[in-house]
Amino acid sequence: MHYKKILVQDKLLRKIIVSYEIAEIKKKKHIHLHLCHAVISQQLSTKVADVIYQRFLGFFDTRYPTPASILAIPDEQLRSIGLSNAKTAYVKNLADFFIREKLTDTKLYKMGDEELINYLTQIKGIGRWTVEMILMSCLGREDVFAADDLGIRQTMCHMYALDESNPRLLKAQMHEIAEKWRPYRTYACRYLWGWKDKT
Repeated sequence: MHYKKILVQDKLLRKIIVSYEIAEIKKKKHIHLHLCHAVISQQLSTKVADVIYQRFLGFFDTRYPTPASILAIPDEQLRSIGLSNAKTAYVKNLADFFIREKLTDTKLYKMGDEELINYLTQIKGIGRWTVEMILMSCLGREDVFAADDLGIRQTMCHMYALDESNPRLLKAQMHEIAEKWRPYRTYACRYLWGWKDKT
């Protein structure tokens, strides 16, 4: 794999890399739906979030509803499947933004990482972490470092014996370590997540 030549230069990360494989990063379609899923998933377990998302898809005749179709669903129906008032508003904000901006997957694919983060975080309910997850899992970006992700932080603290008592210093140390992983920081994050899931 092309990214391994860079990542194995980190001796601690190399121990993870040689223990298992991860899938190649690929682009996905229907980005607005992945963002909807991300909003629905906030502060929920993966299992519960997936159940609610399937109920959400049950409102439509297709697995790929348009932003206009989502916006047309009454708020009370969205709340009936387990969405809070806030998440209902966030899903509607998201659909409305895609309609107003005439957003397409192609337009999103053409934008740079930071450009996309600044652009999509205009949507109330969408923060930097959410956009980073979309960049990594849907837009095929190979060099995203999710420094605010709890799993990444916990794993790096364990692996590199980092002190969590000073959050600002910790974040700086994490970024310094991650510089060695460029231009494949997304793959490094995926190894860290995978290692955490197995321990």
